[in-house]
Amino acid sequence: MKRQTLRKLILFISFFFFPITMFFLSPILPYEGIFHEGAAGILVGAMIIFILQFIVSLFFGRAFCGWLAPCGAFQEIACSSVNNKPAKGGKLNLIKYAIWIPWLSGIVVGFAMIGGIKSVNFLFHTHFSLAYEEWGQLTIIYFFVSTIIVGLALIFGRRAFCHYVCWMSPLMIIGTKIKNFIKLPSLRLKADKTKCISCKICTKNCQMSLDVEYMVKNDKMDQAECILCGACVDFCPKKVIKFGL
Repeated sequence: MKRQTLRKLILFISFFFFPITMFFLSPILPYEGIFHEGAAGILVGAMIIFILQFIVSLFFGRAFCGWLAPCGAFQEIACSSVNNKPAKGGKLNLIKYAIWIPWLSGIVVGFAMIGGIKSVNFLFHTHFSLAYEEWGQLTIIYFFVSTIIVGLALIFGRRAFCHYVCWMSPLMIIGTKIKNFIKLPSLRLKADKTKCISCKICTKNCQMSLDVEYMVKNDKMDQAECILCGACVDFCPKKVIKFGL
């Protein structure tokens, strides 16, 4: 279980620093950069992070979600003690695309309207560029966002925010599907289904509420909603599942 202890420690650190990092994950700042009065067309830090997430997903899938995402940390902390029921997936997972497609389209159209990227400012409208007097407003934003993330998980189950709302996951899902389609050497799960005893421990411990036993028995380990947290690898009593390339 040492790997899960390390993963949770990293997530806790990510959770601790979320008041600072939340602006680098903001869906709003890209628009503020595009239409900023007097200096439009700014490529902000959040957009750079989103682009990097896509690139990294070509080699590590959605490992960011399982190991680094502060939003995931919020949910795992909340659900581990209050509501650890699985979140429903299936068609409900499509909700996030109804959010992501208009959001990304607006960014693309926005840059097109003003003639493209005019400048790059990684620290635009973050703690490092805002006046101290504005930090009170940031505190309100922090608690508002945190309440939504935790609230969804408490109501609908493990990592419900990741399933239904997250605007970052679609790009990483696309990257994961691309790497799987072109068979790019990358971090992935592999399984030896002949060892499976159908105990369902893998499914019970999956942070994304996936039917891991079904994935094993049907040779479908490349699941786009998998965040490569490794819980199924570490909890399996027969070591059926492992990380591979």
